[in-house]
Amino acid sequence: MQRLLTCVEICAGAGGQALGLARAGFEHAALVEYEEEYCQVLKQNCPEWNVVCADVREFDGKPYYGVDLLAGGVPCPPFSKAGKQLGENDERDLFPEAIRLIEEIRPRAVMLENVRGFLDTSFEEYRKHIISSIEKLGYDVQIKLLNASDFGVPQLRPRVVIVAIQKGESGVFSYPDEKAGKTPTVGEVLYDLMSENNWEGAQFWAENANRIAPTLVGGSKKHGGPDLGPVRARNAWAELGVDGRG
Repeated sequence: MQRLLTCVEICAGAGGQALGLARAGFEHAALVEYEEEYCQVLKQNCPEWNVVCADVREFDGKPYYGVDLLAGGVPCPPFSKAGKQLGENDERDLFPEAIRLIEEIRPRAVMLENVRGFLDTSFEEYRKHIISSIEKLGYDVQIKLLNASDFGVPQLRPRVVIVAIQKGESGVFSYPDEKAGKTPTVGEVLYDLMSENNWEGAQFWAENANRIAPTLVGGSKKHGGPDLGPVRARNAWAELGVDGRG
């Protein structure tokens, strides 16, 4: 019988990555999330998950020593072109906490995700520091920019994915191959949901939502609450027939 893989995820949000990891065969030893509302969503949707509603800075990784994977999409505003790109000088930068937890937990593998801006030349020194810090803890580290639209998701969502494998692990890691063929449009993917209540305009809507979507942004408390991002992004959503104003 194959052993179930275990993981600890930080900055879990409302559970998007957590669902992906569960589908990939991982059992969550802990999901760490700071926002109370997101914790409630996680607990309501998946009562069997161990949700730790706490600041990552206060989370002790030692009880989870030896899990198979430490994962997390650490906050992107420090590196996002939509922000001030303060990097390590931004109070929201949690890469140091991720490195602390790698040292405490010593997982067999690590997966950290961030925005494309993390690859900017202005962050080269800090990026090298993060990678070397993980390497010094005994890991082989790879970093690659992946686009969701290359894997069948109708969304413009480039993301940097850092994967570190503990030295001595058998097997070789490689990033997944891009899917061949055309990425489906927003209309093609969402037509069945939009027409579920017999909306007569669903077919017309789907025909006009005939491309992939802009990057899906959740908004923030700091900038006025939930919406679909900056004005330019909301306008792009409007062209697809979606009102992104919260």
